[in-house]
Amino acid sequence: MGIDNNTKRGTSAPAASPCAHLRNAYHDCFNRWYSEKFSKGQWDKEECVSEWEKYRACLAQHLEDKHLRRVFLEAEASAYSIKGDAGSSVDADGAFR
Repeated sequence: MGIDNNTKRGTSAPAASPCAHLRNAYHDCFNRWYSEKFSKGQWDKEECVSEWEKYRACLAQHLEDKHLRRVFLEAEASAYSIKGDAGSSVDADGAFR
């Protein structure tokens, strides 16, 4: 019941996270964009979109493999739902209902 001193906080073994390389690519891109552009007043909505889409697709695939995709989509939808729209839900294809 202790902390494993051989692992860094916030990192995980590649076998434990098949999307880790994509997560790292997205985080690197986001951090670079934030420090080099956003913090200097530059805004480009297309920055890091490709990295995000690849990471999200990987997560969706691996969640589907574990039959957790619906849970993921419902959680994502609830994070973006409008306060007055409590009756909406997300179907298995990710469409809002």
